[in-house]
Amino acid sequence: MADSKSPARYKVLITDYIWPSLEVEERALEEVGAAAVASPDGREETLTALAEDVDGILTCFAPVTDRVLRAASRCVVVSRYGVGVDNIDVDAATQLGMVVAYVPDYCVDEVSDHTLALLLALNRKLVHFDRYARSESWGRVPLALPVARLRRRVLGIIGLGRIGREVCRKARAFGMDVLAQDPYIGDEVFAAIGARPVSLDTLLRESDFVTLHAPLTAETLGLIGERQLRLMKPTALLINCARGPVVDEQALVTALREGWIAGAGLDVLQSPLPAPDNPLLQMENVLVTPHVAFFSRESLHELRSRAVGGVVNVLRGEMPDNVANPSVLSHSRAKLGPSRRRS
Repeated sequence: MADSKSPARYKVLITDYIWPSLEVEERALEEVGAAAVASPDGREETLTALAEDVDGILTCFAPVTDRVLRAASRCVVVSRYGVGVDNIDVDAATQLGMVVAYVPDYCVDEVSDHTLALLLALNRKLVHFDRYARSESWGRVPLALPVARLRRRVLGIIGLGRIGREVCRKARAFGMDVLAQDPYIGDEVFAAIGARPVSLDTLLRESDFVTLHAPLTAETLGLIGERQLRLMKPTALLINCARGPVVDEQALVTALREGWIAGAGLDVLQSPLPAPDNPLLQMENVLVTPHVAFFSRESLHELRSRAVGGVVNVLRGEMPDNVANPSVLSHSRAKLGPSRRRS
């Protein structure tokens, strides 16, 4: 382990984090003689100023923009605490020779569990019954609510990556029939997991529950809008544990108010920090959790260890386990590794 009193050979900017301390990151960085620089906030101006002298960047939710990256003239790696890299300007990083690392498979169990938890809670009206049990008589509970038996109900899964496939496996254990839509997945995958491939419109029309597991891209931005919501059954429930902007939020508010669909379970909203007066936070037919589908003690430790591990690998002259921009590997700057030590 490097002598903590000796000058650091590298500096790594940590743009933002949501856990109590950086002990895991600092311990890993110390192994390669690197010091962590924690930003006081995630504003572009702050990150741009702090990035000028760093060799690596670790980021959670803060936007790592073209401006931030161009200010980081020494930087060779940007690593994301997460499955997606939509908060990083990956094209700019590639042009500048920066490896973009990420952790695409750390919370498959947690997010698939959370998806089914939202579905079950909404369908079984758990929040309603909990409130009733605390405030009314147990013996006079009204049983007119639309609670459906899950067996033989249809679940539509949009996006059949690791999480979507695991949701399929768990839903089938409940006896549900599964439809799925993913233009990038071969028929053999659908067959292997027991999901019927259909078009997006067919999925929306026939599903009793629709769950989103697509990444946020230019293609999926606003994927579920007014037209798509109008296709759904008035009894259907929409679940989103993917990315908020995949859904047109205003269209969803209208759909819920006017009864185009029956309800929604949301772990993500359009804004990472939604306003307290956001209508979705006020609706009785919406169950909201604050972007915690990824969370468990085990997944959080794995996320932090693997994200900082991507930075450590590049500083050692090695490649991370998962690279979001593999074309960068031909860039001369991506091969410099530990030769970039500070004098």
